[in-house]
Amino acid sequence: MDTIFRRMRHKDIDDICALEHESFTIPWERGAFEDEMQNDLAHYTVCELNGKIIAYGGMWLVLDEAHVTNIAVKKEYQHMGIGGKLMEKMFASAKARGAKYMYLEVRKSNNTAYELYKKKGFMVHGVRKEYYPDNLEDAIVMLKIIM
Repeated sequence: MDTIFRRMRHKDIDDICALEHESFTIPWERGAFEDEMQNDLAHYTVCELNGKIIAYGGMWLVLDEAHVTNIAVKKEYQHMGIGGKLMEKMFASAKARGAKYMYLEVRKSNNTAYELYKKKGFMVHGVRKEYYPDNLEDAIVMLKIIM
């Protein structure tokens, strides 16, 4: 599978929004991504296959920390290593920009993502109680040292 990883462009927003709505119960809307494109702290990577976006990930870089804001893979491409490759690209990008740590939140019920993050070296750092407003589910905070 010949995938291409590249920086997100403004023209990608419609495809990213469609993937957001497919992937999350509380998806970000177009305006949020437009704002992110103007934010110097935000860095987004997309994965393309045959010119179609099949995955994306975003993070904010503040001082020596990278905070993953969102990561999603189209359902038909999950469990094929795309998410892991995307995370590796994000690690490299964060490290190149001076980050020493990467952290994220994951729903307590999202075992697939949790296992991927563990496999990629993230450790449980804490819990944010009732973090998700749609069902008040807890978020597991995970941290990875990337220096």
